[in-house]
Amino acid sequence: MSETPVEKMSFEQAMTELEKVVGMLERGDVALEESITLYERGAALKKRCEQKLKEAEEKVALITLDADGNPVGTKPVEGL
Repeated sequence: MSETPVEKMSFEQAMTELEKVVGMLERGDVALEESITLYERGAALKKRCEQKLKEAEEKVALITLDADGNPVGTKPVEGL
């Protein structure tokens, strides 16, 4: 697994690691304690992915379009 803290991961990094975690859990080839740790990591990765998707949706929602439908700028989103 990555040494990068979950809260510092991009969406792509978190999704890639989440896929690996799910694969390991589905195969069932890890000990119980490691499974619990993987499950906790997977939950944190899922939350990170959801957070990054929400941020992206908010940015897209704030894109300003001109009369021809062309983007002309965005409004800043607090905290992004």
